[in-house]
Amino acid sequence: MITPEQVLVANKNNLNAMFGLTEAAFAGMEKLVELNIAAAKAALNDSASHTHALLGAKDIQEVLALQTGAYQPTAEKLASYGRHVYEIASTTSAQFGHAFEGKAAEAQKAFMGAVDNMAKNAPAGSETAVNMFKSALAASNSAVESLQKAAKQVADLAENNLNAVAATATASAKPASRKR
Repeated sequence: MITPEQVLVANKNNLNAMFGLTEAAFAGMEKLVELNIAAAKAALNDSASHTHALLGAKDIQEVLALQTGAYQPTAEKLASYGRHVYEIASTTSAQFGHAFEGKAAEAQKAFMGAVDNMAKNAPAGSETAVNMFKSALAASNSAVESLQKAAKQVADLAENNLNAVAATATASAKPASRKR
């Protein structure tokens, strides 16, 4: 039987978890805003410098050289920006994931305690039904763990693909700037 004190403790823990997740979400958004402000400032400064350099060019060859010289740094900055955004998102997502895993483990433990308590108080002859229920519960927990592992593998694959795309974009900008 659940006591009022247990309900109060559960509500307090859930409220603290919610505030913790809210803080994590705001921290992630704050990092993203800071990154965007820094990127905007850098882009503005780069644009101003590049424009001044173009205005100071003496001939078309120098203009073309300035233009092609800007490709690689721009590609590298875009790749770096993408990595930073992904890092912020994955860190925030990981914080949420850990919180949910912790709450799921607590709920599972409480549910198993309730099942064990019901099994102790079950009428004679219901042991088979209780054991079948426990087996089904164990199978569902195993399936959830498998899904969590698969989700982690997908996240790792996405990170590897992002790094590969960033490396390819940076590498492809190098030959493009040399060809012209």
